[in-house]
Amino acid sequence: MFRINHRCINCGTCWQFDSDHFAPEGERACVHAQPDGQEATEQALLALQACPVAAIETNRSLRSTTPVDGFPALIKEHPQGKIYYCGWASRRSFGACSWLITRPSGNVMVDVPRWSAPLARRIKALGGLRSIVLTHRDDVADHERWARTFCCDRWIHAADADAAPQAEQLINGGDAVPIADGLQLIPTPGHTQGSLCALLGGERAVLFSGDHLWWNPEHAAVVASERYCWWDFASQLQSVERLLDLDVALLLPGHGRRHAFAPGAWRTALEQTLNWSRRHHEP
Repeated sequence: MFRINHRCINCGTCWQFDSDHFAPEGERACVHAQPDGQEATEQALLALQACPVAAIETNRSLRSTTPVDGFPALIKEHPQGKIYYCGWASRRSFGACSWLITRPSGNVMVDVPRWSAPLARRIKALGGLRSIVLTHRDDVADHERWARTFCCDRWIHAADADAAPQAEQLINGGDAVPIADGLQLIPTPGHTQGSLCALLGGERAVLFSGDHLWWNPEHAAVVASERYCWWDFASQLQSVERLLDLDVALLLPGHGRRHAFAPGAWRTALEQTLNWSRRHHEP
């Protein structure tokens, strides 16, 4: 019913969104279980829609039943806003996740998907966009089209601003910057010089980490990757340190798995990450 073709770039979009049916296998994704029932089939169809390179195939008649309003998909309701996964991943961002936060004071998109008119209509129905946060230079995708459509400001760190030179709001230096009530941007240089994280809330917060951190379920650990560090890994570990005292309930990365943390578990997980990374990092 569903299959993976040769176009797969192993970005993880399908299995991060729908691990019931898709999984990593060597150098590309695979279909490890065919969906059974309408709900499961719709989930797999949305994974097909989200794929940035059209690597998931099925027959035409089944594909025509893809839900028209599947994205953005609700992930969590938080006191500071509802959080959605936008789908429609972009090859220009290697399939990175884009997140939408809907709030009475104005909606915020964290990183951007590829341009999609159906998605834009759904976001308009949810209140449009007040701001776009670009966590780093890799995941800017079609930011110009999204910003132009919704007439909203884009935030990016000055050190990565050449990736979005038209951005209206630049962050300088290393201090956290509140951009709305209950939402702040924290510079976390390392993966790139201008990497930053977005923090929603204070207690039991949600951290949008870009490519700074993600969850590895195989090792049950938070990952700060030296292999995929494009600027300076020692600085990246220092940036991990500055997040130790946060009360993070949910980690939402650009790449890699998201993960929920019990009270107090965030600090323990980051300490484990730092200890392992320092033992294996060669300065």
